[in-house]
Amino acid sequence: MLHVTKSFLPDLNEYIKYLEKIWDTHHLTNDGPYVKELEYKLGEFLEVENFIFVSNGTIALQLAIQALGLKGNVLTTPFSYCATTNALIWEGCKPIFVDIDPVSLTVHSEQIKVAAEMSSISGILTTHVYGNCGDLEKQELISEEMGIPLIYDGAHAFGVKYKGKSIFNYGTVSTCSFHATKVFHTIEGGAVMTNDRNLAEKIRGIRSFGHKNDDYFDIGINGKNSEFHAAMGLVNFEHFSSIQNHRKTSSKLYDSLIKDPIIKYQYNSALDRNYSYYPIILESENQLMQVTNKLNDQQIFPRRYFYPSLNNLPTVSGNACPISEDISKRILCLPLSADITESDILKISSIIMSSL
Repeated sequence: MLHVTKSFLPDLNEYIKYLEKIWDTHHLTNDGPYVKELEYKLGEFLEVENFIFVSNGTIALQLAIQALGLKGNVLTTPFSYCATTNALIWEGCKPIFVDIDPVSLTVHSEQIKVAAEMSSISGILTTHVYGNCGDLEKQELISEEMGIPLIYDGAHAFGVKYKGKSIFNYGTVSTCSFHATKVFHTIEGGAVMTNDRNLAEKIRGIRSFGHKNDDYFDIGINGKNSEFHAAMGLVNFEHFSSIQNHRKTSSKLYDSLIKDPIIKYQYNSALDRNYSYYPIILESENQLMQVTNKLNDQQIFPRRYFYPSLNNLPTVSGNACPISEDISKRILCLPLSADITESDILKISSIIMSSL
């Protein structure tokens, strides 16, 4: 059975070595030594000044929204996982959807500007789709000119560089997810990153109930993570390079086998990719279902990721976003993992092409 992804697990003995130290120290949570070590190592690797390890990627978004004081209307993307929209609604904001660029599938920069000029907004929250990006400089300029913060949901973007620079250095705040399905994971986990030291300190504070020792300074939540999750992150980090290389080789093999009329997703040429997903775009939703059913018959389970377009969620009253609505019906992510085999990819590709 093949799913859209398979969580990487290291040799159990590698993890046990960390668990033995946890048993020795009895330090289980509350910014323990493994959490601090992971924050240092990942912050250095991702080239960000302030790296804050949190309990998951959704909490990371909520902390960013809360720390920046976003209220009312917030421009956002309809093409993302529901957590992007849910975080805004949960924090009392109203998502204003901006349609996407038909190539990058990220929010169209020009449409951000038009939408921002038409309504009063407090911020922008958009997504690096599958670790891809649009014109980041233009988006930052819009943010600066309008005096509103820009949050990037980089759940898929661990290790990605844009023009030789970590993608997490763009925007006011960037977030990432380390969920078990991601290219790098801590079982459950996430991060908030910013180059604003004062903002980082505020986020650290509200991540821990809004107090430090006996001094209470804000309303906060419990967004901390444990030593057990940090330990898994420290082990997995040692394997990230080989994981990425295997996924790259696998993606290149897919590239050679997937042919017309299937459209292969186009990444920004200025990116150093992390190969987190392998999306394809079909000609129609009927064709997508035809391919999906043929794969399912062989116990192969790709994923309609992202579907539906978030402006059509029953929990929102979203404006029309025709490009996102169209693409979300036709895009499919194929199985890709740290241990997918060449024969797996040959089989998947053969089924897809023959089903057309």
